[in-house]
Amino acid sequence: MLNDFYKQFKSGTDIRGVAVEGVEGEPLNMTDEAVEAMTAGFVTWLCEKVNKKPTALTVSVGRDSRISGERIAHTVTSTLCDFGVRVLNCGYASTPSMFMTTVELGCDGAVQITASHHPFNRNGLKFFTRGGGLEGRDIDTILLNAQNEIYPEMSECGSIEDIDYMSKYAKNLCEQIKREVNAENYDKPLEGFKICVDAGNGVGGFYADMVLKELGADTNGSRYLEPDGMFPNHVPNPESPVAMKAISEAVIEAGADLGVIFDTDVDRGAVVDSKGNEINRNRLVALASAIALENTKGGTIVTDSITSDGLKAFIEEDLGGKHYRYRRGYKNVIDKAVELNAQGIECPLAIETSGHAAMKENYFLDDGAYLCTKIIIKAAQLRREGKDISDLIANLKEAKEEKEIRIKITDPEFRACGEKVIADLLAFAEKEEGWTVADDNREGVRVSFAECDGDGWFLLRLSVHDPIMPLNIESNSTGGVQIIEEKIMNFLKTAKGLDL
Repeated sequence: MLNDFYKQFKSGTDIRGVAVEGVEGEPLNMTDEAVEAMTAGFVTWLCEKVNKKPTALTVSVGRDSRISGERIAHTVTSTLCDFGVRVLNCGYASTPSMFMTTVELGCDGAVQITASHHPFNRNGLKFFTRGGGLEGRDIDTILLNAQNEIYPEMSECGSIEDIDYMSKYAKNLCEQIKREVNAENYDKPLEGFKICVDAGNGVGGFYADMVLKELGADTNGSRYLEPDGMFPNHVPNPESPVAMKAISEAVIEAGADLGVIFDTDVDRGAVVDSKGNEINRNRLVALASAIALENTKGGTIVTDSITSDGLKAFIEEDLGGKHYRYRRGYKNVIDKAVELNAQGIECPLAIETSGHAAMKENYFLDDGAYLCTKIIIKAAQLRREGKDISDLIANLKEAKEEKEIRIKITDPEFRACGEKVIADLLAFAEKEEGWTVADDNREGVRVSFAECDGDGWFLLRLSVHDPIMPLNIESNSTGGVQIIEEKIMNFLKTAKGLDL
Protein backbone atom coordinates (compact mmCIF):
# COMPACT_ATOMS: atom_id res chain seq x y z
CA MET A 1 0.00 0.00 0.00
CA LEU A 2 1.05 3.57 -0.57
CA ASN A 3 2.23 5.46 2.48
CA ASP A 4 0.86 8.91 3.28
CA PHE A 5 3.75 10.70 1.56
CA TYR A 6 3.33 9.10 -1.84
CA LYS A 7 -0.45 8.81 -1.59
CA GLN A 8 -0.73 12.63 -1.60
CA PHE A 9 0.65 12.82 -5.16
CA LYS A 10 -2.03 10.70 -6.81
CA SER A 11 -4.63 12.77 -8.65
CA GLY A 12 -6.71 10.34 -10.65
CA THR A 13 -4.56 9.41 -13.62
CA ASP A 14 -1.90 12.10 -12.95
CA ILE A 15 0.69 12.94 -10.35
CA ARG A 16 0.31 16.39 -8.77
CA GLY A 17 1.81 18.24 -5.86
CA VAL A 18 3.10 21.56 -4.51
CA ALA A 19 6.15 22.62 -6.51
CA VAL A 20 6.74 26.19 -5.26
CA GLU A 21 7.13 27.45 -1.69
CA GLY A 22 5.40 30.52 -0.35
CA VAL A 23 1.69 29.68 -0.24
CA GLU A 24 0.47 29.38 3.36
CA GLY A 25 -0.69 25.90 4.27
CA GLU A 26 0.82 24.32 1.15
CA PRO A 27 4.33 23.09 1.96
CA LEU A 28 6.59 22.04 -0.91
CA ASN A 29 6.38 18.31 -1.58
CA MET A 30 7.42 18.02 -5.24
CA THR A 31 11.06 18.26 -4.29
CA ASP A 32 13.85 17.20 -6.64
CA GLU A 33 14.23 14.00 -4.63
CA ALA A 34 10.52 13.14 -4.92
CA VAL A 35 10.50 13.88 -8.65
CA GLU A 36 13.61 11.72 -9.15
CA ALA A 37 11.97 8.82 -7.31
CA MET A 38 8.71 9.08 -9.26
CA THR A 39 10.55 9.36 -12.58
CA ALA A 40 12.59 6.28 -11.70
CA GLY A 41 9.36 4.50 -10.79
CA PHE A 42 7.98 5.40 -14.22
CA VAL A 43 11.06 3.93 -15.94
CA THR A 44 10.51 0.62 -14.12
CA TRP A 45 6.83 0.63 -15.06
CA LEU A 46 7.53 1.53 -18.70
CA CYS A 47 10.18 -1.20 -19.09
CA GLU A 48 7.61 -3.78 -18.01
CA LYS A 49 4.88 -2.21 -20.15
CA VAL A 50 6.81 -2.26 -23.45
CA ASN A 51 9.13 -5.16 -22.58
CA LYS A 52 12.34 -3.23 -23.15
CA LYS A 53 15.42 -2.43 -21.12
CA PRO A 54 15.94 1.21 -20.13
CA THR A 55 18.80 1.55 -22.62
CA ALA A 56 16.39 0.67 -25.45
CA LEU A 57 13.79 3.27 -24.42
CA THR A 58 13.09 6.65 -26.04
CA VAL A 59 11.06 9.03 -23.86
CA SER A 60 9.95 12.58 -24.68
CA VAL A 61 9.62 15.28 -22.00
CA GLY A 62 7.64 18.52 -22.28
CA ARG A 63 6.28 21.17 -19.93
CA ASP A 64 3.72 23.91 -19.66
CA SER A 65 4.52 27.47 -18.59
CA ARG A 66 4.57 26.99 -14.82
CA ILE A 67 7.48 28.66 -12.99
CA SER A 68 8.55 25.30 -11.52
CA GLY A 69 8.51 23.62 -14.92
CA GLU A 70 12.14 24.20 -15.85
CA ARG A 71 13.41 22.79 -12.55
CA ILE A 72 11.22 19.71 -12.74
CA ALA A 73 12.01 19.16 -16.43
CA HIS A 74 15.73 19.20 -15.64
CA THR A 75 15.20 16.65 -12.87
CA VAL A 76 13.05 14.37 -15.04
CA THR A 77 15.37 14.45 -18.08
CA SER A 78 18.55 13.92 -16.06
CA THR A 79 16.96 11.04 -14.10
CA LEU A 80 15.82 9.33 -17.30
CA CYS A 81 19.30 9.80 -18.74
CA ASP A 82 20.89 8.26 -15.64
CA PHE A 83 19.07 5.01 -16.42
CA GLY A 84 20.31 4.93 -20.00
CA VAL A 85 17.15 6.29 -21.63
CA ARG A 86 17.31 8.33 -24.83
CA VAL A 87 15.49 11.55 -23.91
CA LEU A 88 13.86 13.98 -26.36
CA ASN A 89 13.54 17.29 -24.52
CA CYS A 90 10.64 19.19 -26.12
CA GLY A 91 10.67 22.29 -23.90
CA TYR A 92 7.39 24.23 -23.94
CA ALA A 93 4.79 21.81 -25.28
CA SER A 94 1.08 21.07 -25.09
CA THR A 95 -0.02 17.90 -23.35
CA PRO A 96 -1.65 16.44 -26.50
CA SER A 97 1.53 17.04 -28.50
CA MET A 98 3.46 14.92 -26.04
CA PHE A 99 1.18 11.96 -26.73
CA MET A 100 1.71 12.54 -30.45
CA THR A 101 5.47 12.07 -30.00
CA THR A 102 4.70 8.41 -29.33
CA VAL A 103 2.86 8.26 -32.67
CA GLU A 104 5.11 10.36 -34.91
CA LEU A 105 8.53 10.08 -33.27
CA GLY A 106 8.22 6.48 -32.11
CA CYS A 107 8.72 7.34 -28.43
CA ASP A 108 8.05 4.47 -26.04
CA GLY A 109 6.70 6.91 -23.49
CA ALA A 110 6.17 10.61 -22.86
CA VAL A 111 6.16 12.80 -19.76
CA GLN A 112 4.33 16.13 -19.63
CA ILE A 113 5.05 18.42 -16.69
CA THR A 114 1.75 20.16 -15.94
CA ALA A 115 -0.95 20.69 -13.37
CA SER A 116 -3.62 21.79 -15.87
CA HIS A 117 -5.52 24.86 -14.61
CA HIS A 118 -4.36 24.60 -11.00
CA PRO A 119 -2.62 27.56 -9.26
CA PHE A 120 0.93 28.65 -10.08
CA ASN A 121 2.49 26.91 -7.09
CA ARG A 122 1.37 23.44 -8.14
CA ASN A 123 2.79 21.12 -10.78
CA GLY A 124 2.72 17.48 -11.74
CA LEU A 125 3.62 14.65 -14.08
CA LYS A 126 1.37 13.22 -16.77
CA PHE A 127 2.46 10.09 -18.62
CA PHE A 128 1.67 8.59 -22.03
CA THR A 129 2.45 5.50 -24.04
CA ARG A 130 1.38 4.75 -27.60
CA GLY A 131 -1.82 3.34 -26.03
CA GLY A 132 -2.74 6.75 -24.56
CA GLY A 133 -2.77 8.18 -21.06
CA LEU A 134 -2.25 5.97 -18.04
CA GLU A 135 -4.94 4.53 -15.78
CA GLY A 136 -5.19 5.14 -12.04
CA ARG A 137 -3.79 1.70 -11.29
CA ASP A 138 -0.69 2.53 -13.37
CA ILE A 139 -0.10 5.64 -11.27
CA ASP A 140 -0.39 3.45 -8.14
CA THR A 141 2.33 1.17 -9.51
CA ILE A 142 4.64 4.07 -10.37
CA LEU A 143 4.23 5.57 -6.90
CA LEU A 144 4.78 2.17 -5.25
CA ASN A 145 7.96 1.74 -7.29
CA ALA A 146 9.11 5.15 -6.04
CA GLN A 147 8.15 4.40 -2.45
CA ASN A 148 9.88 1.00 -2.41
CA GLU A 149 12.83 2.15 -4.55
CA ILE A 150 12.14 -0.44 -7.26
CA TYR A 151 14.40 1.02 -9.93
CA PRO A 152 16.37 -0.32 -12.91
CA GLU A 153 20.15 -0.33 -12.93
CA MET A 154 21.84 2.91 -13.84
CA SER A 155 23.70 3.25 -17.14
CA GLU A 156 26.01 5.70 -18.88
CA CYS A 157 24.30 5.11 -22.25
CA GLY A 158 21.62 7.76 -21.78
CA SER A 159 21.36 10.94 -23.84
CA ILE A 160 19.35 14.16 -23.92
CA GLU A 161 18.45 15.80 -27.24
CA ASP A 162 16.63 19.13 -27.50
CA ILE A 163 13.94 19.03 -30.22
CA ASP A 164 11.21 21.33 -31.52
CA TYR A 165 8.24 19.03 -31.92
CA MET A 166 5.60 21.78 -31.49
CA SER A 167 6.43 23.11 -34.98
CA LYS A 168 5.67 19.70 -36.46
CA TYR A 169 2.50 19.39 -34.39
CA ALA A 170 1.32 22.84 -35.55
CA LYS A 171 2.12 21.98 -39.17
CA ASN A 172 -0.08 18.87 -38.89
CA LEU A 173 -3.02 21.06 -37.80
CA CYS A 174 -2.34 23.45 -40.68
CA GLU A 175 -2.38 20.61 -43.19
CA GLN A 176 -5.64 19.29 -41.75
CA ILE A 177 -7.34 22.68 -42.08
CA LYS A 178 -6.11 23.08 -45.66
CA ARG A 179 -7.32 19.61 -46.59
CA GLU A 180 -10.75 19.74 -44.96
CA VAL A 181 -11.64 23.33 -45.87
CA ASN A 182 -10.33 22.82 -49.42
CA ALA A 183 -10.61 26.52 -50.20
CA GLU A 184 -10.00 28.07 -53.60
CA ASN A 185 -6.84 29.58 -52.11
CA TYR A 186 -5.74 26.19 -50.77
CA ASP A 187 -2.73 27.41 -48.76
CA LYS A 188 -4.62 30.30 -47.12
CA PRO A 189 -8.01 28.77 -46.25
CA LEU A 190 -8.59 31.22 -43.38
CA GLU A 191 -8.00 34.36 -45.41
CA GLY A 192 -10.65 36.94 -44.48
CA PHE A 193 -11.25 35.35 -41.08
CA LYS A 194 -10.52 37.26 -37.89
CA ILE A 195 -9.94 34.90 -34.96
CA CYS A 196 -8.87 35.88 -31.43
CA VAL A 197 -6.94 33.45 -29.25
CA ASP A 198 -6.69 33.61 -25.46
CA ALA A 199 -3.94 31.29 -24.21
CA GLY A 200 -4.17 32.50 -20.60
CA ASN A 201 -0.33 32.72 -20.54
CA GLY A 202 -0.16 28.94 -20.86
CA VAL A 203 1.46 27.20 -23.83
CA GLY A 204 -1.44 27.64 -26.29
CA GLY A 205 -0.09 30.84 -27.84
CA PHE A 206 1.46 28.82 -30.67
CA TYR A 207 -2.02 28.35 -32.13
CA ALA A 208 -2.34 32.02 -33.07
CA ASP A 209 1.02 32.38 -34.82
CA MET A 210 1.91 28.88 -36.04
CA VAL A 211 -1.57 27.79 -37.16
CA LEU A 212 -4.09 30.60 -37.68
CA LYS A 213 -1.79 33.36 -38.94
CA GLU A 214 0.06 30.83 -41.07
CA LEU A 215 -3.22 30.04 -42.84
CA GLY A 216 -4.13 33.66 -43.53
CA ALA A 217 -6.28 34.51 -40.51
CA ASP A 218 -6.11 37.91 -38.84
CA THR A 219 -5.30 37.24 -35.16
CA ASN A 220 -5.14 40.86 -34.00
CA GLY A 221 -6.98 41.18 -30.72
CA SER A 222 -5.60 37.93 -29.33
CA ARG A 223 -4.63 38.01 -25.65
CA TYR A 224 -2.13 36.51 -23.23
CA LEU A 225 -0.20 34.47 -25.79
CA GLU A 226 3.17 34.70 -24.02
CA PRO A 227 3.93 31.91 -21.51
CA ASP A 228 3.93 33.25 -17.93
CA GLY A 229 3.69 30.69 -15.16
CA MET A 230 2.30 33.20 -12.68
CA PHE A 231 -0.86 33.51 -14.83
CA PRO A 232 -1.17 37.25 -14.13
CA ASN A 233 -4.31 37.91 -16.20
CA HIS A 234 -6.76 35.14 -15.41
CA VAL A 235 -6.80 31.45 -14.58
CA PRO A 236 -6.28 29.53 -17.85
CA ASN A 237 -9.46 27.50 -17.63
CA PRO A 238 -12.39 27.42 -20.11
CA GLU A 239 -14.72 26.65 -17.20
CA SER A 240 -13.83 29.93 -15.48
CA PRO A 241 -16.42 32.74 -15.96
CA VAL A 242 -13.56 35.28 -15.74
CA ALA A 243 -11.60 33.52 -18.49
CA MET A 244 -14.65 33.19 -20.75
CA LYS A 245 -15.53 36.86 -20.18
CA ALA A 246 -12.02 37.81 -21.30
CA ILE A 247 -12.21 35.99 -24.64
CA SER A 248 -15.77 37.23 -25.24
CA GLU A 249 -14.62 40.82 -24.70
CA ALA A 250 -11.64 40.25 -27.01
CA VAL A 251 -13.90 39.06 -29.83
CA ILE A 252 -16.32 41.97 -29.47
CA GLU A 253 -13.56 44.60 -29.21
CA ALA A 254 -11.73 43.20 -32.25
CA GLY A 255 -14.88 42.61 -34.31
CA ALA A 256 -13.70 39.02 -34.76
CA ASP A 257 -15.53 36.13 -36.38
CA LEU A 258 -14.54 33.68 -33.65
CA GLY A 259 -12.68 33.38 -30.37
CA VAL A 260 -10.68 30.45 -29.09
CA ILE A 261 -9.53 29.83 -25.50
CA PHE A 262 -7.32 27.10 -24.03
CA ASP A 263 -6.35 25.88 -20.60
CA THR A 264 -2.69 25.93 -19.52
CA ASP A 265 -1.55 22.77 -21.32
CA VAL A 266 -4.09 22.87 -24.19
CA ASP A 267 -5.85 19.59 -23.53
CA ARG A 268 -9.07 21.62 -23.15
CA GLY A 269 -10.56 24.40 -25.22
CA ALA A 270 -13.73 26.39 -25.85
CA VAL A 271 -14.90 29.04 -28.31
CA VAL A 272 -17.10 32.13 -28.56
CA ASP A 273 -19.05 33.16 -31.65
CA SER A 274 -18.90 36.46 -33.53
CA LYS A 275 -21.35 38.05 -31.07
CA GLY A 276 -19.20 37.04 -28.11
CA ASN A 277 -21.60 34.28 -27.01
CA GLU A 278 -19.82 31.61 -25.01
CA ILE A 279 -19.77 28.12 -26.48
CA ASN A 280 -18.59 25.97 -23.61
CA ARG A 281 -20.06 23.30 -21.32
CA ASN A 282 -23.35 21.96 -22.78
CA ARG A 283 -23.08 24.25 -25.81
CA LEU A 284 -19.60 22.98 -26.59
CA VAL A 285 -20.75 19.36 -26.23
CA ALA A 286 -23.63 20.10 -28.60
CA LEU A 287 -21.36 21.76 -31.19
CA ALA A 288 -18.74 19.01 -31.04
CA SER A 289 -21.51 16.39 -31.31
CA ALA A 290 -22.96 18.08 -34.40
CA ILE A 291 -19.54 17.97 -36.07
CA ALA A 292 -18.73 14.41 -34.97
CA LEU A 293 -22.08 12.96 -36.07
CA GLU A 294 -21.90 14.41 -39.58
CA ASN A 295 -19.89 11.40 -40.74
CA THR A 296 -21.25 8.93 -38.18
CA LYS A 297 -25.01 8.91 -38.55
CA GLY A 298 -26.74 7.39 -35.53
CA GLY A 299 -23.48 7.33 -33.58
CA THR A 300 -23.19 7.43 -29.79
CA ILE A 301 -21.82 10.45 -27.94
CA VAL A 302 -20.38 9.68 -24.48
CA THR A 303 -20.50 12.55 -21.99
CA ASP A 304 -20.10 13.03 -18.26
CA SER A 305 -23.07 12.80 -15.91
CA ILE A 306 -23.95 16.48 -15.43
CA THR A 307 -25.00 17.24 -19.01
CA SER A 308 -28.43 18.82 -19.42
CA ASP A 309 -31.76 17.34 -20.50
CA GLY A 310 -31.76 19.79 -23.40
CA LEU A 311 -28.45 18.41 -24.64
CA LYS A 312 -29.78 14.85 -24.60
CA ALA A 313 -32.80 15.91 -26.64
CA PHE A 314 -30.56 17.81 -29.08
CA ILE A 315 -28.22 14.84 -29.67
CA GLU A 316 -31.01 12.31 -30.04
CA GLU A 317 -33.83 14.29 -31.67
CA ASP A 318 -32.04 16.95 -33.71
CA LEU A 319 -28.82 15.13 -34.60
CA GLY A 320 -30.21 11.60 -34.75
CA GLY A 321 -27.49 10.25 -32.47
CA LYS A 322 -27.51 8.47 -29.13
CA HIS A 323 -26.47 10.03 -25.84
CA TYR A 324 -24.62 7.91 -23.27
CA ARG A 325 -24.21 9.68 -19.94
CA TYR A 326 -21.32 8.31 -17.92
CA ARG A 327 -19.27 9.20 -14.87
CA ARG A 328 -17.35 12.44 -14.32
CA GLY A 329 -13.64 12.34 -15.08
CA TYR A 330 -12.37 12.76 -18.64
CA LYS A 331 -10.51 9.43 -18.56
CA ASN A 332 -13.71 7.65 -17.49
CA VAL A 333 -15.57 9.16 -20.45
CA ILE A 334 -12.78 8.32 -22.91
CA ASP A 335 -12.39 4.76 -21.64
CA LYS A 336 -16.13 4.17 -21.97
CA ALA A 337 -16.11 5.40 -25.57
CA VAL A 338 -13.19 3.10 -26.40
CA GLU A 339 -15.05 0.21 -24.74
CA LEU A 340 -18.26 0.88 -26.70
CA ASN A 341 -16.36 0.96 -29.99
CA ALA A 342 -14.73 -2.35 -29.11
CA GLN A 343 -18.25 -3.75 -28.63
CA GLY A 344 -19.21 -2.61 -32.12
CA ILE A 345 -21.11 0.50 -30.99
CA GLU A 346 -19.94 3.34 -33.21
CA CYS A 347 -18.87 6.20 -30.97
CA PRO A 348 -17.03 9.12 -32.63
CA LEU A 349 -16.74 11.42 -29.60
CA ALA A 350 -16.12 11.35 -25.86
CA ILE A 351 -16.53 14.74 -24.22
CA GLU A 352 -16.80 16.16 -20.72
CA THR A 353 -18.51 19.47 -19.92
CA SER A 354 -15.15 20.72 -18.58
CA GLY A 355 -13.94 20.97 -22.20
CA HIS A 356 -12.05 17.68 -22.45
CA ALA A 357 -13.02 16.37 -25.91
CA ALA A 358 -11.59 13.24 -27.53
CA MET A 359 -12.46 12.12 -31.05
CA LYS A 360 -12.11 8.61 -32.41
CA GLU A 361 -10.44 9.98 -35.53
CA ASN A 362 -7.69 11.47 -33.33
CA TYR A 363 -6.69 8.46 -31.19
CA PHE A 364 -9.34 9.39 -28.58
CA LEU A 365 -6.88 12.02 -27.39
CA ASP A 366 -8.37 14.89 -25.40
CA ASP A 367 -6.88 17.77 -27.37
CA GLY A 368 -8.19 21.32 -27.10
CA ALA A 369 -6.31 22.48 -30.19
CA TYR A 370 -7.72 19.61 -32.26
CA LEU A 371 -11.26 20.34 -31.08
CA CYS A 372 -10.93 24.04 -31.93
CA THR A 373 -9.39 23.11 -35.29
CA LYS A 374 -12.46 21.01 -36.12
CA ILE A 375 -14.70 23.92 -35.13
CA ILE A 376 -12.70 26.39 -37.24
CA ILE A 377 -12.86 24.02 -40.23
CA LYS A 378 -16.64 23.89 -39.81
CA ALA A 379 -16.83 27.67 -39.47
CA ALA A 380 -14.95 28.07 -42.75
CA GLN A 381 -17.27 25.62 -44.49
CA LEU A 382 -20.39 27.33 -43.10
CA ARG A 383 -19.20 30.75 -44.20
CA ARG A 384 -19.63 29.66 -47.81
CA GLU A 385 -23.33 29.21 -47.01
CA GLY A 386 -23.56 32.52 -45.17
CA LYS A 387 -23.89 30.75 -41.82
CA ASP A 388 -22.18 30.89 -38.42
CA ILE A 389 -21.20 28.04 -36.08
CA SER A 390 -23.98 29.11 -33.70
CA ASP A 391 -26.46 28.03 -36.38
CA LEU A 392 -25.42 24.42 -35.74
CA ILE A 393 -26.73 24.55 -32.17
CA ALA A 394 -29.67 26.91 -32.66
CA ASN A 395 -32.12 24.18 -31.61
CA LEU A 396 -30.34 23.39 -28.33
CA LYS A 397 -32.75 24.03 -25.45
CA GLU A 398 -30.94 25.49 -22.46
CA ALA A 399 -31.96 25.70 -18.83
CA LYS A 400 -33.09 29.05 -17.46
CA GLU A 401 -31.34 28.45 -14.16
CA GLU A 402 -28.51 26.25 -12.95
CA LYS A 403 -26.54 25.88 -9.76
CA GLU A 404 -23.77 23.73 -8.31
CA ILE A 405 -23.33 23.20 -4.56
CA ARG A 406 -20.22 21.36 -3.34
CA ILE A 407 -21.06 19.70 -0.02
CA LYS A 408 -18.13 18.74 2.19
CA ILE A 409 -18.03 15.27 3.76
CA THR A 410 -16.82 15.51 7.35
CA ASP A 411 -16.60 11.76 7.98
CA PRO A 412 -12.93 10.58 7.74
CA GLU A 413 -14.17 7.55 5.77
CA PHE A 414 -15.54 9.92 3.16
CA ARG A 415 -16.03 7.42 0.35
CA ALA A 416 -18.09 5.02 2.48
CA CYS A 417 -20.07 7.94 3.89
CA GLY A 418 -20.79 9.35 0.41
CA GLU A 419 -21.80 5.96 -0.96
CA LYS A 420 -24.27 5.51 1.90
CA VAL A 421 -25.81 8.94 1.23
CA ILE A 422 -26.22 7.98 -2.44
CA ALA A 423 -27.82 4.63 -1.58
CA ASP A 424 -30.20 6.22 0.94
CA LEU A 425 -31.14 8.97 -1.51
CA LEU A 426 -31.91 6.47 -4.25
CA ALA A 427 -34.19 4.48 -1.94
CA PHE A 428 -35.89 7.73 -0.83
CA ALA A 429 -36.34 9.07 -4.39
CA GLU A 430 -37.89 5.86 -5.69
CA LYS A 431 -40.66 6.14 -3.07
CA GLU A 432 -41.23 9.91 -3.21
CA GLU A 433 -44.19 11.13 -5.24
CA GLY A 434 -43.21 13.40 -8.15
CA TRP A 435 -39.57 12.30 -8.10
CA THR A 436 -38.57 10.54 -11.34
CA VAL A 437 -35.24 8.72 -11.12
CA ALA A 438 -33.36 8.82 -14.45
CA ASP A 439 -33.13 5.44 -16.16
CA ASP A 440 -29.91 6.32 -18.01
CA ASN A 441 -27.89 7.59 -15.05
CA ARG A 442 -24.56 5.91 -14.28
CA GLU A 443 -23.24 8.06 -11.46
CA GLY A 444 -24.87 9.16 -8.23
CA VAL A 445 -28.62 9.85 -8.26
CA ARG A 446 -30.33 11.97 -10.94
CA VAL A 447 -33.96 12.94 -10.37
CA SER A 448 -36.31 14.91 -12.62
CA PHE A 449 -39.36 16.97 -11.62
CA ALA A 450 -42.48 18.08 -13.49
CA GLU A 451 -43.15 21.74 -14.30
CA CYS A 452 -45.24 22.24 -11.17
CA ASP A 453 -42.47 20.80 -8.95
CA GLY A 454 -39.44 22.76 -10.17
CA ASP A 455 -39.37 21.92 -13.89
CA GLY A 456 -35.87 20.44 -13.93
CA TRP A 457 -33.53 17.97 -12.30
CA PHE A 458 -30.78 17.45 -9.75
CA LEU A 459 -27.78 15.14 -9.69
CA LEU A 460 -26.01 14.27 -6.45
CA ARG A 461 -22.75 12.36 -6.82
CA LEU A 462 -19.52 11.60 -5.00
CA SER A 463 -16.43 13.45 -6.23
CA VAL A 464 -13.91 11.34 -8.12
CA HIS A 465 -11.01 12.29 -5.82
CA ASP A 466 -12.10 14.56 -2.96
CA PRO A 467 -14.31 14.37 0.18
CA ILE A 468 -16.98 16.35 -1.63
CA MET A 469 -20.51 15.61 -2.85
CA PRO A 470 -21.28 17.94 -5.79
CA LEU A 471 -24.97 18.73 -6.22
CA ASN A 472 -25.97 20.03 -9.66
CA ILE A 473 -29.42 21.52 -10.23
CA GLU A 474 -31.02 22.81 -13.45
CA SER A 475 -34.48 24.22 -14.10
CA ASN A 476 -36.37 25.37 -17.17
CA SER A 477 -38.39 27.86 -15.13
CA THR A 478 -37.51 30.96 -13.15
CA GLY A 479 -37.37 30.04 -9.45
CA GLY A 480 -37.28 26.33 -10.22
CA VAL A 481 -33.76 25.76 -8.89
CA GLN A 482 -34.79 27.00 -5.43
CA ILE A 483 -37.81 24.66 -5.41
CA ILE A 484 -35.66 21.65 -6.33
CA GLU A 485 -32.91 22.66 -3.90
CA GLU A 486 -35.41 22.76 -1.02
CA LYS A 487 -36.65 19.27 -1.92
CA ILE A 488 -33.21 17.68 -1.93
CA MET A 489 -32.04 19.63 1.14
CA ASN A 490 -34.94 18.28 3.16
CA PHE A 491 -33.47 14.83 2.56
CA LEU A 492 -29.82 15.82 3.06
CA LYS A 493 -30.59 17.31 6.49
CA THR A 494 -31.28 13.74 7.63
CA ALA A 495 -27.93 12.43 6.34
CA LYS A 496 -24.91 12.08 8.66
CA GLY A 497 -21.34 13.13 7.89
CA LEU A 498 -22.17 16.13 5.68
CA ASP A 499 -21.38 19.80 6.29
CA LEU A 500 -24.49 21.66 5.07
